[in-house]
Amino acid sequence: MRHLKKKELVFLLSLSFAASCQNNRNEMVDIKEPIAKKTPTELVKHGDVRIDNYYWLNDRENPEVIAYLEQENAYYNEHTAHTKEFQTTLFEEMKSRIKEDDSSVPYKQNGYWYFTRYETARDYPIYSRRKGQEDAPEEIIFDCNLLAEGHDYFNLGGLAISTDNTLAAFGVDTFSRRQYQLQIKNLKTGEIYIDKIENTTGGAVWANDNKTLFYAKKDPVTLRSDKIYMHVLGTPTESDVLVFHEEDETFNTYVYKSKSKKYIIIGSSSTLTSEYRFLEADDPNAKFKVFSPRQRGLEYSIAHYEDYFYVMTNKDGATNFKLMKVDEKNTLSKYWKEFIPHRDHVLLEDVDIFKDYYVLSERENGLNHVKITRWDNSESYYLPFDNETYTAYVSTNPDFDTEVLRYGYNALTTPSSIIDFNMRTKEKVVKKEQEVLGGKFNKENYRSKRVWATAQDGVKIPISMVYHKDTKLDGTSPLLQYAYASYGYTLDPYFSTVRLSLLDRGFIYCIVHARGGEYLGRKWYEDGKLLKKKNTFTDFIDASKFLIDNKFTTKDHLYAEGGSAGGLLMGAIANMAPELYNGIIAAVPFVDVVTTMLDESIPLTTGEYDEWGNPNEKEFYDYMKSYSPYDNVTTHDYPNMYVITGLHDSQVQYWEPAKWVAKLRTHKTDTNILLFNINMDAGHGGASGRFESLKEVAKEYTFLLDLEGKID
Repeated sequence: MRHLKKKELVFLLSLSFAASCQNNRNEMVDIKEPIAKKTPTELVKHGDVRIDNYYWLNDRENPEVIAYLEQENAYYNEHTAHTKEFQTTLFEEMKSRIKEDDSSVPYKQNGYWYFTRYETARDYPIYSRRKGQEDAPEEIIFDCNLLAEGHDYFNLGGLAISTDNTLAAFGVDTFSRRQYQLQIKNLKTGEIYIDKIENTTGGAVWANDNKTLFYAKKDPVTLRSDKIYMHVLGTPTESDVLVFHEEDETFNTYVYKSKSKKYIIIGSSSTLTSEYRFLEADDPNAKFKVFSPRQRGLEYSIAHYEDYFYVMTNKDGATNFKLMKVDEKNTLSKYWKEFIPHRDHVLLEDVDIFKDYYVLSERENGLNHVKITRWDNSESYYLPFDNETYTAYVSTNPDFDTEVLRYGYNALTTPSSIIDFNMRTKEKVVKKEQEVLGGKFNKENYRSKRVWATAQDGVKIPISMVYHKDTKLDGTSPLLQYAYASYGYTLDPYFSTVRLSLLDRGFIYCIVHARGGEYLGRKWYEDGKLLKKKNTFTDFIDASKFLIDNKFTTKDHLYAEGGSAGGLLMGAIANMAPELYNGIIAAVPFVDVVTTMLDESIPLTTGEYDEWGNPNEKEFYDYMKSYSPYDNVTTHDYPNMYVITGLHDSQVQYWEPAKWVAKLRTHKTDTNILLFNINMDAGHGGASGRFESLKEVAKEYTFLLDLEGKID
């Protein structure tokens, strides 16, 4: 907590203000909560009948639905009116730490140095490059501030430069549903061609002839990327050639070029299975060849070097993955030869190929490791890292013929750095360290550590923790507990300038590495999915109990937050252990699990079967129903809750949290706060614009700090 002068006066003022806030909250109880009408809809599966009173909210074109959402927003605005000034103060505080006229570290690709920069008081990035040398004249490729004019939302993605450096393919999303319009710009003349392709993933790949482009299109209803097309400059887009159709509804497809630039590769993947096709980039009209046919449960990825492909795979029971090698002319799995064996306690996460070296990204006991090895095996070593709450990763390295590895490093108490490391001389150069403006940040003022809770089944759960050095660890401090823990995604400990606004006000911040991520290896993920998904929820709850029992906080000061699949986690703990938390923040939460997973028209559903199970099978249906937050809302006390969504969310549809909140309002028996805030212009990632997202964070932090009486 920040030290202030005249502590006695501050203390008295804080008591007065806290009383004022409490009075405001008491008055707010009289504000009429939006109560959605009940229109019972009978949902039947496997002979089981569910009555959904709010199924009607599943129609964003219905004026009555929009009216209800606007009522919720009005209720939110009225209920938080006393915090608006503080929200603005908090936003400005967080913004003031960020360097506005900032730029990324340039990376070299095909003779140019590419970078992204921002200008003061402008929301969007400027994409630029310099030819030959880092100090050469700047060539602006795109100024997104100009492109975003007239749009409530704007995102440019998938920038791809042709081999001769004269053309740029790029995707534009102005609706926040990740449906990009693919366009092409002539970098010599500045002309944007009339070739415009709708409903793509935004990414594209150039063949080596500088006129042929491969891209992925999405199904317009499910938004699954299911088709790869070939477009030739100067020809009508309606004449584009379909080169691959992924017909399996549980798979997505994508296209990219190997780092060696020799091959264009089409990938198809589901949660558990992979398959690739490839052709030489010099011959785009050739037929794609299957690398190795898909086998249920066999995952692999490929990297090309000289006459071989290197295959990272779980073949032959390699749970934590191994690296194999195969001749580029005979790529079927029966020809794969072991290169790096499987290790029980080391997860192989990635491999990067260079002319003289290969670099392995590994994870052991939850910690990132980067291993560098010469192809001739004359030398092999790890980069040194020295604590337990850091994140290290191989960064952007498109240049094949170099002895310099670029990697990133940060920790819970240490701002991010981008480092160039000479793999031959072992010299390193810090190219950039994140600046924390404002003159108040000193990393020596913060402490971090990793602690281990014990789950109900005896498994040890790692928790990464950060706090201000003056924050008391005696049970009196507020604590925000965060987790995601799905899809094998690992949320590593990371530095955040935004988070300082909580830490400086006495909050402890914890990341719970629950089962469902891959923090402790592939098995850690497999033990938190499908018919073991409840381990994620109980891990989080057991971590909460550990933090309380060990006097890091108390039930009255413990808060939880998660988004998307992490929002499912929030919904589950609200039902399973509501008494542990004073407040819960659920962002774009996946809470109507059964209904969503039974609706194959909803984006992502069929591709999710390997993660959650297919409820068309009774075993999975019953298990999902037993934890689905919406289906398990009961009549009891719930914590204070703040729920966030976007009307145009393509990943978790807005109606899931809308229905959940409506049901909570009629079942909860407490007088705690339940707020629902809908961004009527945004999708899954929230608002666009560099600083707009900070306004949303300011709302979240204000919710917490208001409950703590810490609005200053």
